[in-house]
Amino acid sequence: MLRGLATVNFWADDLEAAKNWYVGLLGVEPYFERPGGGQPAAYYEFRLGDHQAELGLVDRRYAPSGAAATAGGAIIHWHVDDVSAALDRLLALGATPHTPLTEYGPGFVAASVVDPFGNVLGVMYNQHYLDMLGR
Repeated sequence: MLRGLATVNFWADDLEAAKNWYVGLLGVEPYFERPGGGQPAAYYEFRLGDHQAELGLVDRRYAPSGAAATAGGAIIHWHVDDVSAALDRLLALGATPHTPLTEYGPGFVAASVVDPFGNVLGVMYNQHYLDMLGR
């Protein structure tokens, strides 16, 4: 039923600031923008990584009723080659710690932060991910 990560959406009160923060983190501009009906953009989308997974930044005014306004819930972990270096970079860019750098077993190391807009961003070295790429 679930075939792979398609899009991860993060909410932001200040969408332009969020876009600029993620451009600085990722080193790429969003490939897609949805206008906001006479207002600033409502949505920006980036394509990332080996499978071009999508990260969408959505203006919080479009969040569903009852959507959490604080960090929590599920943590999406993106594979990185060096979790410690990625964590250091995220913290230097203004993210705050969420879960500490933790080894869950050989080849599985993860950490997460809260971005400046209240979203949880996980990073992980995942040997299974690398094994799948090799196939």
